[in-house]
Amino acid sequence: MNKEKIYIFDTTLRDGAQTQGVDFSIDDKLKIAKALDDLGVDYIEGGWPGANPTDTEFFQKKIKLNNSLLTAFGMTKRSGRSADNDPGLSSILNSNTHAVCLVGKSWDFHVDVALGISNKENLENISESAKLFVKEKKEFMFDAEHFFDGFKNNKEYAISCIKSAYDNGARWVVLCDTNGGTLPNEISEIVSEVTKTIPGQNLGIHAHNDTGNAVANSLAAVLSGVRQIQGTINGLGERCGNANLMSIIPTLHLKQTYEKNYEINIKKENINKITQCSRLLDEILNRKPNQHLPYVGAAAFSHKGGLHVSAVQKDPKTYEHINPQEVGNVRNIVVSDQSGKSNIVSRLNSIGIDFKQDDPKIKKLLDEVKDREFIGYSYDGADASFELLARRVMGEIPRYILIKEYDVSVKKNKSGEIISSAKAQLEVDKKLIICEGEGNGPVHALDNAIRNNVDKLAKYSQYLKDLKLVDYKVRILNTGTEAVTRVSIESTDSKGKNWFTIGVSANIIDASFKALVDSLDYKLFKDNAPASI
Repeated sequence: MNKEKIYIFDTTLRDGAQTQGVDFSIDDKLKIAKALDDLGVDYIEGGWPGANPTDTEFFQKKIKLNNSLLTAFGMTKRSGRSADNDPGLSSILNSNTHAVCLVGKSWDFHVDVALGISNKENLENISESAKLFVKEKKEFMFDAEHFFDGFKNNKEYAISCIKSAYDNGARWVVLCDTNGGTLPNEISEIVSEVTKTIPGQNLGIHAHNDTGNAVANSLAAVLSGVRQIQGTINGLGERCGNANLMSIIPTLHLKQTYEKNYEINIKKENINKITQCSRLLDEILNRKPNQHLPYVGAAAFSHKGGLHVSAVQKDPKTYEHINPQEVGNVRNIVVSDQSGKSNIVSRLNSIGIDFKQDDPKIKKLLDEVKDREFIGYSYDGADASFELLARRVMGEIPRYILIKEYDVSVKKNKSGEIISSAKAQLEVDKKLIICEGEGNGPVHALDNAIRNNVDKLAKYSQYLKDLKLVDYKVRILNTGTEAVTRVSIESTDSKGKNWFTIGVSANIIDASFKALVDSLDYKLFKDNAPASI
């Protein structure tokens, strides 16, 4: 049986850029475009030339793509102008892209309220814009904005809008759920009806996620006839975002309903680039990845309950819908107060600790984890601290830097500045080292006290000079006179490694220092630093 072709259209650089707090540089756009091209998407919508300097400059870069078509975005011509004399359309033509996607109204309510023109004039704007780009031999696409809302309110007019584009040469007519309020059953019914007028091979879907159904709506549209899916990396986009291509692409490849009937240009062997592509975007945006994203999230294949872990060790299919390696992800066995022996054994195996199944230290480690979690520790997101604990119990961690004592003070100067000062006494190879530093908080001051004196740390200075504190989080676990504080620290180094450590104490400074010391020890251990004499 011949499979039908599905085309993937990425709009991260255009619709994704409309996300609150997102502002792509030229370099950001180039990196994302390269990643998408390497993945093998069909179309990369680069932005709106003429709308802002960044997008205009981006299209002037003459970007070389091996697998994807760079696509310019814009809107249909303005009323009162011819298509040939519309400055917006001219900017798009000057972008020199083979493919062009224009947005236009398909809901009569918007035509009246937002544009303030007649329904007939809107149809003319669509048809004349299409004619211009077809004449210029561009692959023309029409994004029918608010199509589903328009269809539900005035079916005949919504259809006439997309026919104006299709009848005048549009390669693609894209049905947009712009407000994101349409449900999968509605998508199926409406798309099925639209295919009676316009062939499915010329239809696309552009779904927003305002009900959490953008991926489901996109897949439902495919089953009902559309052959192009628009979306973004990680579902980036205005308000609640767009359809997440990082979920859609592997679903098309790996789920039988779609795999047996459809094919995409993205090669199956490239699907393992999905996770890398997802995390690249978060890195560029300088934000913490959503670990719970399907397929690509760090927790997508995490197992915490002892019952689950025991079953997964026998056969991963018991609690995994696919092999995580297929999408470039990894399985993660979480150690927590809900852990059983199977969790501990699995984690020890994953971090390379040799042991015997009947080693009493395993039971000791399990009891230690549960005791610590009872008082506030949480090793779910602190893998480095867990590994240190495990190796200490198993007798595999040498002593590095001994913290003999420390002192932290906080004061407010005459100008109103809050200044934290820290002094720590460290011992390396039986030599006492005094470290002092200041910061905008006690943890920052402690960190600076060590960092600013790293050259004093003898043989450890070369290992710690590139250590950086990335994030610091405090959680008060209970209130009142017996309050307990949990501090989590994320650290990194010049090799791009990131690790998470944790400290718990009734005193916030003590909790912070425990997490900080774990960070130092983990760095030294991973870099094979020698033990202190």
